[in-house]
Amino acid sequence: MSITRDQANVTAANIFDVSGLATLKRQAKAGDPASNKAVAKQFEALFLQMVLKSMRDATPHEGLFDSEQTQMYQSLLDQQLGQVLGGGNRGTGLAAMIEAQLSRQNQVPQPFDAPLPLQPAGRAFPLPQQNKMLPLPQLPISAPLPLSSSSVSRVPMAPVSPRPATPSSVPSAVSSSDPGTISTIPAVSPAPTFSPPAASAAQRAFVHRLLPAAMAAEQKTGIPAHFMVAHAALETGWGKSEPRRADGSPSFNLFGIKAGKNWQGASVEATTTEVVAGVAQRQTERFRAYGSYAEAMNDYVQLLTNNPRYAAALGTREPARFAQHLQSAGYATDPLYAAKLQRIIDGGALRQALAG
Repeated sequence: MSITRDQANVTAANIFDVSGLATLKRQAKAGDPASNKAVAKQFEALFLQMVLKSMRDATPHEGLFDSEQTQMYQSLLDQQLGQVLGGGNRGTGLAAMIEAQLSRQNQVPQPFDAPLPLQPAGRAFPLPQQNKMLPLPQLPISAPLPLSSSSVSRVPMAPVSPRPATPSSVPSAVSSSDPGTISTIPAVSPAPTFSPPAASAAQRAFVHRLLPAAMAAEQKTGIPAHFMVAHAALETGWGKSEPRRADGSPSFNLFGIKAGKNWQGASVEATTTEVVAGVAQRQTERFRAYGSYAEAMNDYVQLLTNNPRYAAALGTREPARFAQHLQSAGYATDPLYAAKLQRIIDGGALRQALAG
């Protein structure tokens, strides 16, 4: 089949041919092999134009002759290059694929092109030729079904002793035909509930001993009193690991405050764990010693209010923010210090001790 005049015009078209799109539509509807080839080449040319345009957009536009006019002429050149490259004999191979697809669409449908059935047809069974229907057993309407007839075999059931009804149990169903047999429906057991660990007597005593001084400190710092009690519980293990003097008497140091070079008061030495470069190390440090828990609480308040590093922790009412501000300010070297403090603040032991 020879190529028509319209097909030859599209094959040799240039970018200024405004009637090419209409011709392309007519050829796509024709469906003959020559038209499919011409349409496929035109689509390949359009694809190459898009590729060239993307390459130009990705190239930096710098130079003396770079302007809107040069970019316009480069765009026209890229469009013409796409027409020339796509209209060649070989091209990129995309035209051949499109032509094959168009040829398959225009073919006459074959028997094997139909979709496979989802379920195969079942085997047909012939019905009797006389009645055209299957015979059904004729039963008298007055005859009931033998639901409780003695002819039906029954499985004996072991008697179950009744149990008193509880609010969570389901009432038992008693059979009227056999009073000695009781069928019970097992009650659904409720889901187990997990209650927080109860506060010990030592923890309650520790909280009640520090709570008055913590409430007084709350008026000065704005930090909730139970936050400071939880902080003391973390540092001393609820009062079990408080630094002690040489004679064994308590130092009343509740918050692990060390005795630096500027400390003029009494001090004690104790072994502590410090995390250096991610490694926990046991070290002996000097800690401040006080005369009472109230004095220790006052020194703790002065440390937070006078040191600008802890300014963010003052007035904080959220456990997570308070714990994180202390750790960010460098209060301790333990990387899990904030998580441990928040766990005590939100824990059930502290709440029960405060309520008891």
